[in-house]
Amino acid sequence: MAKAATKAKPAAKPEKTPPKPKVRQRQQVQKGKHGGMLIVLVEDVTHVGKIGDVVEVRPGYARNYLIPYGKAIVPTAQNLKQLELHKIKVQKAREARIADLKVLAEQLSRLPTLMIEANANEEGHLYGSIGPVEISKTLKGKNLLVEPDMIRLEHHIKEANILSEVPVVLGYGIEAKIQVAVVALQQQPGKK
Repeated sequence: MAKAATKAKPAAKPEKTPPKPKVRQRQQVQKGKHGGMLIVLVEDVTHVGKIGDVVEVRPGYARNYLIPYGKAIVPTAQNLKQLELHKIKVQKAREARIADLKVLAEQLSRLPTLMIEANANEEGHLYGSIGPVEISKTLKGKNLLVEPDMIRLEHHIKEANILSEVPVVLGYGIEAKIQVAVVALQQQPGKK
């Protein structure tokens, strides 16, 4: 009763290897030779560099200020390609801005003496002083857009009836000089 049955072994199937899990490659930040973070500037940043420069900065400065505010990007192939297009746009805008500033400098140089009225005592001493803010406000009243930080006064004007030459630095190496005269306001008789 013994069965002499020999079962044939099934043909060996090749073992299936489980698929490799997809691992996302984390884009590592490139380090500079001093241990800082390498970034590409999208805008001109004072004391750091100009647009398109690859600079090394402290990681915190890059992560907390430059990258979030759109002043810099991480140097990848795609970002560098977009930066080249952005540089062309910025260059055209810069050339237009320089042309506008040259026109403004020409207008400022042709401007006659700028008269500013201020309260003063009988000796001609001003009760306050005339600074860049007051000069800028007067120029804006004449449709000349000059910001207070463009006006370079060595010291505020504190005397009336004095003609002062004031340099105006518009940017991109463009400068102009204007004449400023402070005139004392006339006091009406009977009022103190």
